Amino acid sequence: MKRFSGVTPTSEPASLRELSDRQRIHDVVLRYCRGVDRLDLDLVRSAYHPDGVDHHTGFSGPVDAYIAWLEPLLRAFDGTQHIIGNHYVELLGDEAVAETYGTAVHWGSPADDARLNFTSGFRYVDHLARRDGQWAIVERFAVREWTRSDAGVRMAPEADGPRPRRDGSDPLHILTRRVRRTARS
Repeated sequence: MKRFSGVTPTSEPASLRELSDRQRIHDVVLRYCRGVDRLDLDLVRSAYHPDGVDHHTGFSGPVDAYIAWLEPLLRAFDGTQHIIGNHYVELLGDEAVAETYGTAVHWGSPADDARLNFTSGFRYVDHLARRDGQWAIVERFAVREWTRSDAGVRMAPEADGPRPRRDGSDPLHILTRRVRRTARS
């Protein structure tokens, strides 16, 4: 007895392309978050097309102006961590609309400063486009849903271990360089 999978030889390539497009769009969102958290502004910029526009709380304008606005804000924090949750994409050929839920944790010194120590729930509402085979953001609305103060006494690490860095000495960069050297050998 033959089972029906719902995928036919003529529909499979379109299905695989759709899966690939969805993954590439998700990678754009993750690339942006990694760039913000690692303070890699070139990586942040790479998530946008050159004519991209961003709308954040306190900013609305072209991507280059957004990066210039973002850099001093990020440098005021000791670190940030963007955690991505639900991600829904509506594909429209070479255009897409994506809605991504997330939580962003921000911390800084002094620990009791509420402007430097807070957690926000947000949604990225993105218009993306594939140009020259590459997906990137055309326009982003960063919708802040809620914010909670985390000001107070910061707990010290229980033991020695890997420490986060916002430069080339972060464990991510050290490990990536090592694996790339080994993979090329």
